[in-house]
Amino acid sequence: MAKARRRARGGGAARRAERSAVRIETARFIERNIPNLDVLNSEAIEIIEANAETVLEEIGVNFVENPEALVRWRTAGADVDGERVRLPRGLARSLCATAPARFTQLARAPGKSVEIGGTSLVLAPVYGPPFVRDVKGGRRYATMADFDMFVKLGYMSKWLHHSGGTVCEPTDVPVNKRHLDMLYAHMSLSDKPFMGSVTEASRAADSVDMCRILFGTDTVAQSAVMTSLININSPLTFDNVMMGALEVYAAAGQATIISPFIVGGAMAPVSVMGTLTQVLAEVLAGVAYSQIIRPGAPVIFGAFVTSIDMNSGAPTFGTPEASQITYGAGQLARRLGVPYRSAGAFNGSKLPDAQAAYETANSLNAGLLSGVNFMLHSCGWLEGGLVSSPEKFVMDADQLGILHRLAAGVDTREAAHAMDAIREVGPGGHYLGCAHTRDHFKSAFWRSDLLDYKPYETWLDEGGRDTQALAAARVQKLLADYQQPHLDPAIDEALKAFVARRKSSMPDAFI
Repeated sequence: MAKARRRARGGGAARRAERSAVRIETARFIERNIPNLDVLNSEAIEIIEANAETVLEEIGVNFVENPEALVRWRTAGADVDGERVRLPRGLARSLCATAPARFTQLARAPGKSVEIGGTSLVLAPVYGPPFVRDVKGGRRYATMADFDMFVKLGYMSKWLHHSGGTVCEPTDVPVNKRHLDMLYAHMSLSDKPFMGSVTEASRAADSVDMCRILFGTDTVAQSAVMTSLININSPLTFDNVMMGALEVYAAAGQATIISPFIVGGAMAPVSVMGTLTQVLAEVLAGVAYSQIIRPGAPVIFGAFVTSIDMNSGAPTFGTPEASQITYGAGQLARRLGVPYRSAGAFNGSKLPDAQAAYETANSLNAGLLSGVNFMLHSCGWLEGGLVSSPEKFVMDADQLGILHRLAAGVDTREAAHAMDAIREVGPGGHYLGCAHTRDHFKSAFWRSDLLDYKPYETWLDEGGRDTQALAAARVQKLLADYQQPHLDPAIDEALKAFVARRKSSMPDAFI
């Protein structure tokens, strides 16, 4: 008996050791097994598509300070008057026909490559905030050390498929050089897919060149290894900076997200139908232009959507109108036959509090049900996108596991019927000890790695921590457990040499 007890204790120790061991896992990108939520009927879709064609034909779009783009449009059959480009009905849609419906973005770890389009959903972190807020330092300008921290958190987050791009804007590095440090961080601190720089055409070219070092020139020539964000200056304006980056990426066969920047009531009409009309017109023009540069270049239909508070002028998130636009844009993207980007952990809260949670949940769920294929900003977003928060990052990243479980749909296999369990328990019993429960309890329910479900007394004994405090502890654990993925030393040295050479070729610029 004593030997049996010792064996049991040994087994328990082994199980505890297994539970405490550091395991770095990345879930495969999501393949939905649930239907999309379509909010537009066929008549509404036809009206929006017809009106978008009218916008392009009668009103047109501006291509600002980009004479080569105007020449390309004129050659393609558009009417060009100064910087105004008007597209005959059907021209944009016919040009869009060469854009692929689905493509693969390679990661340097082959098992972490993602497919974008169809029924897939790829989750990427917050993008662009100049500020960082954490429980220790409060709100402050972001630094390169913060950037590295977020890349590490993204690498350690199981449910996050993508390392993203500008997870925060490191203001302690010159503007004209920080893209080199950011790209190197994504390439060296993570082995997940990542995004390229879009703040100038030369920086997009640097991104392509660094990828040729990391992946090999032939691989970059044949495959998408970056997905990059091209914002449209809504309403109906395509500036030379973003279009310059688009031209570089499309010519290199790299993926771009053509994304109108919509704040309803400011950069788009206050109505859902009017906003969707403008979104579609802008995306049609942007996708068409990418295909003029290189037919077959991978491209994503983007829709960043928020509304405006008419009292303060501040953007609002998680609203029903934004959800309706997100759902409707998904239908339009599928009609166009290209992948779709929208939604995220959007909220206007200053802290990772109840407002942030409500608005984030509304936005994440709308993205899942609207058929989004690439979800930027899926974790870490605060204060209308001005702030990246490590605590909010891990809170959101934990909740992304719910999207995985919901997207899988209901398990209808024979074991899930549970008829043997119902027979075994019978009337008046319970299922805690039955064979079916013992066989499936480890995987039956989604489990949070963050939220607290302990009894009140235990919770109180452990300090009565709220969710933000739990998240802060989770951040520290993930960073303590972080193990840098292997990178071939020769490739690493070549990347460092490229960064050093490019930095030395130009003086620092902070504007």
